Amino acid sequence: MAILDILHYPDPRLRTRAAPVAQVDDRIRRLAADMLETMYHAPGVGLAATQVNVHERVIVVDVSPEHNDPRCYVNPVVIAKEGEEEMEEGCLSVPGVFDTVRRAEKIRMRALDLQGQPLELDADGLLAVCIQHEIDHLDGKLFVDYLSGLKRDRIRKKLAKAAL
Repeated sequence: MAILDILHYPDPRLRTRAAPVAQVDDRIRRLAADMLETMYHAPGVGLAATQVNVHERVIVVDVSPEHNDPRCYVNPVVIAKEGEEEMEEGCLSVPGVFDTVRRAEKIRMRALDLQGQPLELDADGLLAVCIQHEIDHLDGKLFVDYLSGLKRDRIRKKLAKAAL
C-alpha cells in the first residue's frame, strides 16, 4: 500500500468528472487500499479517487469513531434521498476549512463492492453526508461550491497564500 498525493483546491483536476469503473479487478482493489491508507494518514473520514488524481468512480469512507470500519464503493449512485439536514463539513482537498452544508438527511445508495458484487445501502447522519460529499467529488463538485462566492474567494486566497 502507498500514501497518495491529495490534490488541493483550486486545482482544476478536482473538477474532472470521473468515469465509471468497467471491471472491479486487482488494480481497483489496490487503488482502494491505497486510498484508505491515504485517508487514514491524512486523517479523514472519506476520500474520492478524483482527489488523488485518478478519475474513476471509487470512494472510500470510514466514519466509525475507532476508524475500524473501512468501506469502499465502486460506481456509487444515490438512488433515493429523504429529508434535509445541515452539518459542518471539511475536506482533505480544502485543508483547514470547515463550513455548514445542507444535504439530504437519509440516502439509499447503489454501488459495487470490491468483489464487483452489487449492493444497496441505506445511510443517515455522518455516513450519508460523507457518501454524498465523496460522490460530489466524482462529479467534479466540492463542498465549497455550496458556499457563497465571497466565501469561496476567501478560501481560494487563503489556500493560495498557504501554498507559498
